[in-house]
Amino acid sequence: MTVVAMVSVAPVIEDSMAGEVAKAVAALDDFDVSYETNPMGTVIEAADVETLLDAVGAAHRAVDGDRVSTVVKIDDKRTVETSADAKVESVEDHLGHPARSDR
Repeated sequence: MTVVAMVSVAPVIEDSMAGEVAKAVAALDDFDVSYETNPMGTVIEAADVETLLDAVGAAHRAVDGDRVSTVVKIDDKRTVETSADAKVESVEDHLGHPARSDR
């Protein structure tokens, strides 16, 4: 997979967004993508940008509300096959330890 994105989809509401965010994440299951959700968003990997954008659009549409905010950052590395894990491993190689703390 060569297209990696970070996406955050959320309704603009005062209460907990967890239920609506879960709907957005669940929508990704209908697409040929892999994903991992973290506290600030979801990292998605897809074979091509079209598949990625279709999945992000479905995630956006899955959230109910009068106003929905979606932020997407795409890394479309076209000359080398890579993955989100490989990107983290590269940073860890430079750090000399895992890219996380025990705090």
